[in-house]
Amino acid sequence: MTTKQENRIWYKQPAAAWEEALPVGNGKLGAMVFGHPARERIALNEDSVWYGGPRDRNNPDALPNLGRIRELLKEGRLKEAEELSVMALSGVPETQRHYMPLGDLLLSFRYGTAEEASDYTRELDLAGGVASVSYTKGEARYSRETFASFPDEALVTRLTADRPGSVSFTARLARGRNRYYDEIAKADGSAIVMRGNCGGAGGSDFRAVLRAVAEGGTVSIVGEHLVVEGADSVTLLLTAATSFRHADPEQYAVQAGLKAAESDYESMKLRHIRDFAALAERASLRLGEESGEAGLPTDERLKRVQEGARDAGLIALYYQYGRYLLISSSRPGSLAANLQGIWNEHMLPPWDSKYTININAQMNYWPAEPGNLAECHEPLFDLIERMREPGRKTARAMYDCGGFVAHHNTDIWGDTAPQDLYLPATYWPMGAAWLCLHLWEHYEYGLDRDFLERAYPTMKEAARFFTDYLSETEDGLLVTNPSVSPENTYVLPNGESGTLCIGPAMDGQILHELFTACSEAAERLGIDEAERRQWRSCRERLPQPAIGKHGQLLEWMEDYDEAEPGHRHISHLFALHPGKRFTVRSTPEWAAAARVTLERRLANGGGHTGWSRAWIINFWARLEDGEKAFENVQALLGHSTLPNLLDNHPPFQIDGNFGGAAGISEMLLQSHAGEIHLLPALPSAWAEGEIRGVRTRGGFEADIRWSRGKLQEARIRASVDNDCTLRAGLPVTITEAGGGEIEAAAAQAETVLWPARAGREYIVRPL
Repeated sequence: MTTKQENRIWYKQPAAAWEEALPVGNGKLGAMVFGHPARERIALNEDSVWYGGPRDRNNPDALPNLGRIRELLKEGRLKEAEELSVMALSGVPETQRHYMPLGDLLLSFRYGTAEEASDYTRELDLAGGVASVSYTKGEARYSRETFASFPDEALVTRLTADRPGSVSFTARLARGRNRYYDEIAKADGSAIVMRGNCGGAGGSDFRAVLRAVAEGGTVSIVGEHLVVEGADSVTLLLTAATSFRHADPEQYAVQAGLKAAESDYESMKLRHIRDFAALAERASLRLGEESGEAGLPTDERLKRVQEGARDAGLIALYYQYGRYLLISSSRPGSLAANLQGIWNEHMLPPWDSKYTININAQMNYWPAEPGNLAECHEPLFDLIERMREPGRKTARAMYDCGGFVAHHNTDIWGDTAPQDLYLPATYWPMGAAWLCLHLWEHYEYGLDRDFLERAYPTMKEAARFFTDYLSETEDGLLVTNPSVSPENTYVLPNGESGTLCIGPAMDGQILHELFTACSEAAERLGIDEAERRQWRSCRERLPQPAIGKHGQLLEWMEDYDEAEPGHRHISHLFALHPGKRFTVRSTPEWAAAARVTLERRLANGGGHTGWSRAWIINFWARLEDGEKAFENVQALLGHSTLPNLLDNHPPFQIDGNFGGAAGISEMLLQSHAGEIHLLPALPSAWAEGEIRGVRTRGGFEADIRWSRGKLQEARIRASVDNDCTLRAGLPVTITEAGGGEIEAAAAQAETVLWPARAGREYIVRPL
């Protein structure tokens, strides 16, 4: 007897802190719902509310000093090179722009009784994208529902009671204790508008409009307050915009609210749920049979895991929550999900809540393609395009190179100059190269030639930078100089520590992937033969991965010790994940060295941040070690997950949610090695289960069902005509749905190969 996937997280009490509130979002508008019966706070975000405008931060002294920095590094004069780099290579000013909250919607309720609320429930429906609260106060039962509608471009809150005339409250908009807006004014008889500017030179204007639509009772505006008295039910519509997108953001926000108000609430809710569920329900995961934990509130379940218990259902819920968060923070037309997705309450947030592109922004999108949310990947592609022109200027101004380049951070404006004065991270020129691999990945999953034609020029331009930038060593190798291995520090034999270096392992691994992707893309498009030869030549001259004195993969070109052996970044395993070069079958020595590297990191306290632990899950999955991957899934939930299931760096940082969801998927299905591999890292704790609707490279979609740790059935659906190579780990038969058995050729041991056709489904069963 099996049960369908759980699709809600729920609690018996209101959120006492932001880290307990429930997130909703439509890509552009986000909110955190606290659910207090007397004084509700709904924390608001709009994705384009960023401090300041675009700037040219390229250091004019970079290029005149670049040659000197390179020579100092070659001569081993590390400290001199680092001191000069801080002065000459850093952006001026040193920081990019930062993300900010839109404000808060505050509701103060009036009841006819002083009794405390009872029978309280707060929940978030992950399939429909609706946060709800219900409780009893006196003789009335009160309910609230909040969702961020993509079709209606509004944050919608519905307040009802089962006794007529029982809904009375005062609503207001606030921002940073009322210090960070210009005014709140009456928009019309049932709406107020908050006006302000994001601040700084060139900062965008923002507007937020709150409209009340009441059934029964009255709506009035007193000063900055919207007052509702004696209503049967009320629908609040919050719309917002900035001049980043709209010449007149107030007109847009007012009109969006008026248009939404033309619909009745149930119609709006139905539109929203249909839109949201169309994405959320594409993929599902069930792990094990229904257990007693399924009836417990989510925070209680999480606490049990933190105390050492196992809860397979909570892991499946966590996977779906990762997909929920991506749908909610990254939709076509929105900005890319940042360090906090879209949900940020601080005027100056941790790490500026922008785009850290030495792993964090990329990790946000690891679940997009396999999780059947390909269109949610699009905002990242838009960000890359915004970076191209600034990146060209940075490439020429700093390095006198063609193409485009970015370092370890960017912002809403696509700023590509180095960020911070932080030696372990700032002077790393690989950000755009890594991001462009997402373009290739999107193509590999869908095989959409039209997309490849659009994406290829961007990939080519990223590669062009490095054909100009790479330096030749005495041995004829091509290396980056200067660079760093994010964000680690090495120790020289004399005890001196350093970060700036020549040719760190990660750089070579990223460039191997980029040159390969560009070459394959050009070949598929039938163009740029000369560039293909150049990329292949450059690829062959990159430093090869090397193994050190401990049996570990080298992070730098020399076998240095690490200042922090348990460091959160494990950059030199890029080729294992998200790269594709290291596999247990094609490169067993490098895979074994990757295992040693992971074991050493973990033995020294690695995985202590949420996103790092999530990356480690993916590493173990690629090494096909289900038990180790499972241990780290448990650790992610047990040590790095907040009560509302958001990732805890600490503080909150959303990449761990996305990386964790991707890692769970990677344990059950992989497609990076030229084949679809079913259940590659299945742990014994997940002996029974089913995953549906997951995508693979090559244009396929899969459902997998297993029992007692063994495959029971898989269904493979082809979206294009393509040969399908499948690894099941045991002999299988292939049958076309509605047809006969397929003659499948053995590609190699434990794999089968057959020509799949678009629109057809193939059933895989053990012999």
